[in-house]
Amino acid sequence: MEKNIKIKSALISVFSKDGLEPIVRLLQKNNVKIFSTGGTYTFIDNLGVDVEKVEDLTSYPSILGGRVKTLHPKVFGGILAKREQDHIDQLNTYDIPEIDLVIVDLYPFEKTVAETDDETAIIEKIDIGGISLIRAAAKNYKDVAVVPSIGQYQYLEDLLAVQSGKISLKQRKYLATKAFQISSKYDSAIAAYFQSDSDESEFEVKYSDKTSLRYGENPHQNGAFYGPFQDVFNQLGGKELSYNNLVDIDAAVQIMAEFKDYPVTFAVLKHTNACGLATESTTLKAWEKALAGDPISAFGGILITNGTIDIDTAKEINKLFYEVLIAPDFEDEARKLLLSKKKRIVLEIKDFYRSPKSFKSLLNGVLVQDTDMKIESKDDFNVVTKVSPSDSEKNDLVFANKCVKHLKSNTIALVKNGQLIGMGCGQTSRVDALKQAITKAKAFDFDLNGAVMASDAFFPFSDCVEIASEAGITSVVQPGGSIRDKDSISFCDEKGMSMVITGTRHFKH
Repeated sequence: MEKNIKIKSALISVFSKDGLEPIVRLLQKNNVKIFSTGGTYTFIDNLGVDVEKVEDLTSYPSILGGRVKTLHPKVFGGILAKREQDHIDQLNTYDIPEIDLVIVDLYPFEKTVAETDDETAIIEKIDIGGISLIRAAAKNYKDVAVVPSIGQYQYLEDLLAVQSGKISLKQRKYLATKAFQISSKYDSAIAAYFQSDSDESEFEVKYSDKTSLRYGENPHQNGAFYGPFQDVFNQLGGKELSYNNLVDIDAAVQIMAEFKDYPVTFAVLKHTNACGLATESTTLKAWEKALAGDPISAFGGILITNGTIDIDTAKEINKLFYEVLIAPDFEDEARKLLLSKKKRIVLEIKDFYRSPKSFKSLLNGVLVQDTDMKIESKDDFNVVTKVSPSDSEKNDLVFANKCVKHLKSNTIALVKNGQLIGMGCGQTSRVDALKQAITKAKAFDFDLNGAVMASDAFFPFSDCVEIASEAGITSVVQPGGSIRDKDSISFCDEKGMSMVITGTRHFKH
């Protein structure tokens, strides 16, 4: 017979407070006694909800700079005790309260690794108390419910609202499964960090939160996504995400992460390649210039911006058929209009997150590499021609170099005044990539005079700069490294073109 438990007491110790308030209110409504620590205690107390400090329970303060807060028998005893007479007697002997619910959200270790090389900061984001709490609660799932991350907040909220504080054995086991999946993945991420500087050959990556997809890349292929999608996005509306949607969304996030600190920037992607990209003073202007880059390819594309979607922009976007629209914020009127198209996917992005490691399965194994996080600024440019690029050309060269990094190799990007005006990608020669880029630019009536060109790899011959010069392009950025770099440099000098070399190749296969 399945055993339901009535939540009478809860321990809450979380990093992310987003979405926590409704849970706390429901616990209060159901007369649940709440224990908490540090910032979580302050958050709950500020809500005007009764909450007891864990340090009052243990008679020990938070010590060692917060490293030790919950690691105490009066905490773990209440979590690990079976609701059987022998264990209950021991709880009574040592004045330990039963804890029926544990809510934890771990320190963001992976995010910290992605954002900094500061080893001290990274080490401090290795959660000890939190991971111990969720493992203890999960082990004792027959008597205790565990919420191991922000990803399960909504699930718990729904249970509390519908079941008046009761949680079934099946539901507790489901949560325990999530807890051990999260614990395993968390430990794997920490092990990978420590392993990165060693000669260890073991490879292991774990992802939880499986979402079955309608199919994979094609209808005859099965597909699934593993990962806490909700940590990065709120899906505001639209149909279920497909395999191809997710691949394109990832590409969109990767490229916009390069421009997240720019003024308003808009990108249009098709099959993971940016076919339009522009920076402007307003979201509407950025959208119009991005769309102008290739309005034909934009049909059925992925749209992403680092700015807020206002009603004027929404009205223009709504004229186009697109698959996915991604933005950090939407004005209310714009949101309402965009959601009127029931099948079009609208995503509110929380964070332009990029995983520090990239994986690709092939043959009978897996390729692993550091994600290409490097991007060059004007300070990294080595001017190798007699003529130096102007300030505006330098800005465009940086912009073009960011674009070319996210296009399939062999690739060329043409940029003018903060706008991608032509690109060639996935070609078997760099000459073909350049010719494709020029053809696209001319097809949409762009003036190439004064434009700049970026290449993801070096020029083995001078043919590309010769073609660029004939088209009116005046400045070039490339990584250099060819034994015939001088041929391209000499030609630029003859024609009064400027060229900068970065020393960094950005292949994308």
